[in-house]
Amino acid sequence: MHAKPIHIEKEMLLRLQQGDEQAFLWIYHAYKSPIGYKLLRLLKSETLVEEMMQDIFLKVWEHRASIDVEKSFKAYLYRISQNMVIDLFRRAKKEKAILEEIIAGNTELYTHIEESIFQKENASLLNRLIEQLPAQRKKIFIACKLEGKSYKEVADQYGITASTVNDHLQKAMHYLKSKLFITPDALLIVIINLIVREF
Repeated sequence: MHAKPIHIEKEMLLRLQQGDEQAFLWIYHAYKSPIGYKLLRLLKSETLVEEMMQDIFLKVWEHRASIDVEKSFKAYLYRISQNMVIDLFRRAKKEKAILEEIIAGNTELYTHIEESIFQKENASLLNRLIEQLPAQRKKIFIACKLEGKSYKEVADQYGITASTVNDHLQKAMHYLKSKLFITPDALLIVIINLIVREF
């Protein structure tokens, strides 16, 4: 969004407080692009973004009288957006379809989830999950991910190909991620950290 003169935005906010629909449209068009862009980066779903944008600006309209024109409206709007995203992810813990839509193709989210697996806070959970892996897969995972050995070193050690090592690792990571997804608090912590940094 191009910078808008502060006095113009303040005037529009004062008019918005009085229920001026034209002022509301001005605010909407001034902020829809930056808000929509940030939401799309997080949600990776245009459908979810459109629905959330409607909810965000509906909330702005409903609470227009309480807007403090002396404070940053941008910060106010981003705070509403951030809270709604967090609420959506909390709801997604219970509604699998929403979660699947959000994480589909969201490589950034997968990366952060994968990083979270190896954080010290998750050490006990990780150890329990590793113990549930098939014996061969567990050995390969420990050798590559925890001991830092190369695919070739592990392949030579167990008399298998590097592609077999990769296949075991992919399946192991998929299993660990799936277990994190059904550990709602662990997943929510990762997501909230990502959201806070994004906004």
